[in-house]
Parts: sequence; C-alpha cells; structure tokens
Amino acid sequence: MSVTAMSVKVAVVQKPPVLLDLRATLARAAESLAEAAAAGARLVIFPEAYLPGYPTWIWRLRPGGDMALSSDIHARLHQNAVDIAAGGLAPLCEGARTHGLTVVMGMSEVDSRFSGTTLYNTVVTIGPDGRVLNRHRKLMPTNPERMVWGPGDGAGLNVVDTPTGRIGTLICWESYMPLARYALYAQNIEIYVAPTWDCGEAWLATLRHIAREGGCWVIGLATAIQGKDVPDAFPGRDTLFKPDDWLCDGDAVIVEPSGKLHAGPLHRDKGILYGEIDPAKAARARRSLDVTGHYARPDIFRLDVNRRPMPPVEFT
Repeated sequence: MSVTAMSVKVAVVQKPPVLLDLRATLARAAESLAEAAAAGARLVIFPEAYLPGYPTWIWRLRPGGDMALSSDIHARLHQNAVDIAAGGLAPLCEGARTHGLTVVMGMSEVDSRFSGTTLYNTVVTIGPDGRVLNRHRKLMPTNPERMVWGPGDGAGLNVVDTPTGRIGTLICWESYMPLARYALYAQNIEIYVAPTWDCGEAWLATLRHIAREGGCWVIGLATAIQGKDVPDAFPGRDTLFKPDDWLCDGDAVIVEPSGKLHAGPLHRDKGILYGEIDPAKAARARRSLDVTGHYARPDIFRLDVNRRPMPPVEFT
C-alpha cells in the first residue's frame, strides 16, 4: 500500500457496540477513537446505527408476532437513542476534539424538539474541533426498519470539507438510490462513506461500482457481531440469538476511485481496518469519467434536490 505526502490514514471500526446501552457504547467508541489516534489515523468511521447498536432483532421477530417483546425492545432503544439537541453527542465530540480526529458515526436519533418519540437512522460527520459538520437522516428505512425509524429529509445530502477530504455519506441501501448518489457526486465528493448492515459479495460489488461511477474513495462497513456479543440484559436474548451465530460479518472495506480494492474486506473480525488514502486521487480519477461534469447531459436530464428541512410543525 503506497503512502504519499497527501495521504490520510483512515480507521474503519467494526467492533460490536453494547446493544441498547448508549452510555456503554459511547465509552467503547471513545476507546476506539483513542486506539485509532494512537495508530496515526485522522479519519475514524463507525457503522450504521452504532449508537446504541443496529436493531438486528427486527429481522428475527415475526411481523405481528410477539408484540409485547417488540414493544419492550423498542422502548429501550428509544431510551438509549441520541438526542443531539440535548447534547447527546457531547462525549463523542469531545473525543474528536481531544484526538484531533474527523469522525463519522451512525446512530438511532430522537428529536426532542418535536414529538420526542419518532426515531431516525442518522449519520453525523464531526470535525476535529468537535463540531457537527453534517447530520444526514436515512431517506427511506429498509423493509422492517420502517417499524423502527421514520424517513428523513434532504437537509443532510451534503458533502462537507474536512481536513481529511470532502466527505459525503449515504446509509446502507440509500446507495441503491441512483439520484441520492448523484446528488453527492455533484458536490465534488472525495470520500463516500457508506455505513451499513449489509455485507457479502453483492454489497462489495455495489461499493466498487460506486467508486468507479463517482470517481471517489468509498468506505463501507457494518458491525461485526455475534449472538454472544448481545448483553445478558437484552429482552428475549436467548430466544432471538444463538451465541455462535454471526448476526453480521462486518466486511469493512476501502475502495479506490478506480474501483480497485484498497484494504479489506475485514471479514468476521471485531476490530479496526486501517488504510492510507489520498483524497486528491478522486479528481484525477474523474478526468476520464465525470458523471456530473463532462459525462452529464443537462440538456436531456435534470435533477432537483430539495434540501430544505421538513419539520413537522413551524411556530411563528
């Protein structure tokens, strides 16, 4: 793996959270930040819904089945969701500031400014000064995820400047939404981050396609977690999970703008994948194929993106 003067060391964390325990999971995240910083990383990325863990139980509970158990689990998820306006990200922001890191983090978010009830599948980008640079809510939760999360709006479809490059994020199967991808490509994206719960060969092929199509670095990751990583206090744990079952393989990967694998996949490894990337390679890759530049045909095709926030109520 070559290292250039413009290289940035990236840490892709796929360690398990403490499922349904926000405080303990934030503590684990802080440990990973310190570990990554000690290894020389400047950009640290966590999986989809890492805080307080992806709701993997929704793929195991039969729809319309044990409603009491579903309700109990969801209540605990709600209690441990991140309320950004109330300072719920303060420990993570402090960790980013302490170590001088750019951090991308997935979470279940609750917005106490309005109903305080609906949850969102959210990813934030935090700068090394501890400021939240962007918050993106998943536009369309996937299949049974719609029983957990509400749909987001377009306010977070942004690519933001960071000391490690221009970063944009889409969550899991949003990467199968061509127009969402195009909205990021059109903002001179250098690093496309795809936190997910997906893994395997089909997903890897998708990430390689996106890297080639967008002419950008692509970083994908899910949580590597087994049934035995689920805490004892989890409601219905022994019914839902077998200790040795892999709930998700992780498969953290870094893909070059050419579509070539750069690092990973890190398969069934509860650790951190590291890689040195040069963000400037993105612009060089688009010299021959720039899908929102010389390969676009705005006289034929047009995309309008509504990035206005869509609050449920406005008080005047």
